[in-house]
Order: sequence, then C-alpha cells, then structure tokens
Amino acid sequence: MRHAPSIVPLDRLDRDIYLVREDFGARAGCSWRETDEQDTDVETIIRDLSSGQYAYPVRIVAFNAMEGWSRDATSEIADELAERVRGRDEIMPALQAFIEANVTRRFGILLALPLRGAA
Repeated sequence: MRHAPSIVPLDRLDRDIYLVREDFGARAGCSWRETDEQDTDVETIIRDLSSGQYAYPVRIVAFNAMEGWSRDATSEIADELAERVRGRDEIMPALQAFIEANVTRRFGILLALPLRGAA
C-alpha cells in the first residue's frame, strides 16, 4: 500500500489549527469556512467570532497534524467567548446564540428584553 504525502506543509505541522463550520442557510447549508493559513490560530478565531466575521458558526474543530490529534473545540471556544463578552453592553445575536448553545459554564449576561405594552 502506498503512503500518501501530507497536505500540510512540513514547516507548519507543529501548531494547533482551528477551523469553523458555518451555517449558510437552508439553500447553501453548512460548510467549513475558507480560511487563510495565518488566521487559523485560536486567538484569531475568537477575535473573528467576536467581531462578526462568522454569521452563524455551528462547530469549531482543532487539530495538530504533527502530534496526530483532532478534537471538537466548540465548547472550549464558547466558554472563552462567554468570558470575554461578559462586560459588553451589546452582543451580536448570532454570537450570543452560539455561546448559549455551546457553553459549558454558566453564561452570566442578562439581556434587557422589551416589555409588552411599554413604550
């Protein structure tokens, strides 16, 4: 049996890579977002999620080709985002939905909801 060469460049094997799967709606469905290589570290992913670069993220995976592992990092990222947005007055609805759906720790932000009949 032939051994297939790695698609990951050898000089970039020993680092953790994070990729985001996004829901593009009923017509387009879900897809792994195309991402520049330099934008696949955890801090960039968190920054991009916080700033609205992803409209409806549904899953985040992490892997390290050199160490030979991969894992679902969705809850880990949701927990970190929950910590970072704790003091914000406004959170984008899609980001809030992602955090609430995936957080493993208590999400301590209360949102002001309009009361019926109040104007």
